[in-house]
Amino acid sequence: MFESILVVCIGNICRSPMAERLLKHALPDKTISSAGLGALVGEGADPCAQQLLLAEGIDLSDHVARQLNADLVASHELILVMTERQKTGLESEYPSARGRVFRYCHWSGADVPDPYQLETAAFEHALTLIRQGTSDWAAKLG
Repeated sequence: MFESILVVCIGNICRSPMAERLLKHALPDKTISSAGLGALVGEGADPCAQQLLLAEGIDLSDHVARQLNADLVASHELILVMTERQKTGLESEYPSARGRVFRYCHWSGADVPDPYQLETAAFEHALTLIRQGTSDWAAKLG
């Protein structure tokens, strides 16, 4: 089954780092990492994302954003994105990824909206969706 999982969003500072850490917590035997389609390379996770996960006992302080590239796409068996638009765009840019790219909330059919530069409530909403997606993927892959 899938042993290496890449979680992707736009900037790699909000959604994908939160999802990466929750998925690592749920599937500790899997190799899980994250990247961004338009990453804020070198930046840490958004302070709000850090605070929300820290409240759950998960530390994001060491996260460093990185850009998605062909090597990352090739080296991961499963790629999870936050929206249908990201799925389409990633598959268009990296045709070899087709069949390995799914939305993080694939099982519920939801997109995870970007909370970047929005209020805490937007981060909480995204995190609620990410938690559900994590639970669904963990049940399928665990």
